[in-house]
Amino acid sequence: MKLWGGRFKSGVNELVNTFNASISIDSRMYKEDIIGSLAHVKMLGRQGIISSKDSEKIVNGLNEILKRIENGVIDIDNASEDIHSFIESTLTYYIGDEGKKLHTGRSRNDQVALDTKLYVKKYLIVVANQVLNLQTVILNKAKENINTIMPGYTHMQKAQPITFAHHIMAYAEMLKRDYGRLVDCYDRMNEMPLGSGALATSTYPIDRNFVSNELGFNNPTINSIDSVSDRDYAIEALSALSLIMMHLSRFSEEVILWCTDEFNFVELDDAYSTGSSIMPQKKNPDVAELVRGKTGRVYGDLMTLLTVMKGIPLAYNKDMQEDKESLFDGLDTVLLSIQTFTGMLDTMKIKKDVMNKAASGGFTNATDVADYLVKKGEAFRNAHEIVGKIVLYCIDENKTIYDLTLGEFKSFSPFFEEDVYKAIDLITCVEGRSVMGGPSSSSVQNQISLLENFIGEKLEVLKCLK
Repeated sequence: MKLWGGRFKSGVNELVNTFNASISIDSRMYKEDIIGSLAHVKMLGRQGIISSKDSEKIVNGLNEILKRIENGVIDIDNASEDIHSFIESTLTYYIGDEGKKLHTGRSRNDQVALDTKLYVKKYLIVVANQVLNLQTVILNKAKENINTIMPGYTHMQKAQPITFAHHIMAYAEMLKRDYGRLVDCYDRMNEMPLGSGALATSTYPIDRNFVSNELGFNNPTINSIDSVSDRDYAIEALSALSLIMMHLSRFSEEVILWCTDEFNFVELDDAYSTGSSIMPQKKNPDVAELVRGKTGRVYGDLMTLLTVMKGIPLAYNKDMQEDKESLFDGLDTVLLSIQTFTGMLDTMKIKKDVMNKAASGGFTNATDVADYLVKKGEAFRNAHEIVGKIVLYCIDENKTIYDLTLGEFKSFSPFFEEDVYKAIDLITCVEGRSVMGGPSSSSVQNQISLLENFIGEKLEVLKCLK
């Protein structure tokens, strides 16, 4: 059944019908469509726009349809134009002509906007919970590795000694911001568009506040044209999702490097690895690689919707039907990526001895030698130059800074004393950086405590969202 066929003398071309239909994409919103319709028809009955008897009959019919779809008794018909027409035609089939009164006082334009918002709101809560789950795994890994020394890198060159806990807690901070963006998006989109009609509301005495409260929105939208033409919330959601994927992709890239023989810092569990069809020795980090690959896909979803919306005049245009395929794909891809990445990280084995040995090479304690000289009275710029010469000497002599005798140290500066060896010990280098945000155990413990509090508080916040 078409919701608009009365004006037409002949049927639509089959190819056009297929081109125009969206049931294959929007059928997943069947529950949101029914929930929105229930609130709408209750309001119609309360306001006397339709009789209480008709309202009750429609409510009962919609509830029965929802139950039958979820029990598999009713299959969604892909021959329908969209989920909205399918629900309405199914309702009319079951309860008779009273079902035709359901659409009183609304348009498919505001109905689509409502269903999409209800669906995205629900999905954002699910994704936000998964972000907190991933943070919990990071938290546990950090607790286990507060004293696991590893090399920190800049420009992919060994730079300074840090701890594995400090390193992965950086991703916990990124995920805090990701969580915040998801909730900000939820809050901004939490306005109810139904009642805006096609673009100019309705002549019926509808009660938008009632529908808004019934559906758990903060308030109704205040401009009907904006209500049906707005897809900012979908673009904002995809933007937040793209940032999550960017962070997961960066983390994945590091996991991929750490798995190589050249690094050998970690070993992935067999359950989160794959093999080669030709090389029997291979254990590939396919989960991390796929996260990295799927990131571009989510970026594409965002660019699709930005491009769809960039030149559309007010109010609704059919172009906007293209919003849901990219939006749903982005939501699905990110959720699966987070869930799979979380499992991979949770089961990943950390090779502490290998990390420690790697931190001992590459002159990661060179800055600490310079700091030692400064604390003895040398100007930092001079100290920097002196240590640069020490590094060059070590390279020429195939030595590490640890290997130098006190006499060799003194040949570069009289400020060197026996205590230089303690100053350049990796544990001293790490623990000496006790500034807030640094890699020392006390600093990392503080980061862990803050993350624990963050996760606990935000889990409670999510319980209150609906």
